[in-house]
Amino acid sequence: MTKQSIFGRIAQLAKANINALLDSAEDPQMMLDQMVRDYTNSIADAESAIAETIGNLRLLEDDHREDVAAAGSWGVKALAASRKADELRAAGQTADGDRFDNLAKVALGRQLQSEKEAKGAEPQIASQTAVVEQLKTGLNAMKEKLGQLSAKRDELIARSKTAQAQTQVMDAIKSIDIMDPTSEVSRFEDKIRREEARVRGAGELAASSLDAQFESLDDLGELTEVDARLAELKAGRTTSIEQ
Repeated sequence: MTKQSIFGRIAQLAKANINALLDSAEDPQMMLDQMVRDYTNSIADAESAIAETIGNLRLLEDDHREDVAAAGSWGVKALAASRKADELRAAGQTADGDRFDNLAKVALGRQLQSEKEAKGAEPQIASQTAVVEQLKTGLNAMKEKLGQLSAKRDELIARSKTAQAQTQVMDAIKSIDIMDPTSEVSRFEDKIRREEARVRGAGELAASSLDAQFESLDDLGELTEVDARLAELKAGRTTSIEQ
């Protein structure tokens, strides 16, 4: 995976809207598990790529320091050769003086080359440093997202288990609900109620028959009184006739 592609991947994952992704998922828990795996793998890839990028940056910095040190060293050598040339020339040794001046020129040439290389590396070092900082920032954002994902997954699993437990409790309650017409208790209660109703009906029937008998007795009493009065009436009439 190239540095550019891993940088794009880090930016994409770091900006991911977890809630929006979950809202569109058919199975949020399964999607969270997959996202956790993806983030974990991407973080591992990112860490490897960033480590390599940092390593390359450190090499550039090492080379830059070496070039700067070399430029300084060649400058010291050029100065020493120039001074030696002046001393030899002052002593009348013109040929040797020229030779040391030539050495001074060679040293100055090396100094210029080292300075050029050091200066040329500075923009690249600055660019690589900025990239490394961006990658580190993106990596930290990914790790934060991974923490959110893990917490969200744990929360979702806990809520799912709670919902399952509640469903089991409700099912258990329904199975023993005495008001449930399908339960054995309810059917037994219905049977008792029907028996009680039958007993009340028989009682009412018996009471009705008994009342009818008493009414007959009342009617008989009335007839007896009528007969008695009729007898008295006749007796009275007989008496009056006899008189």
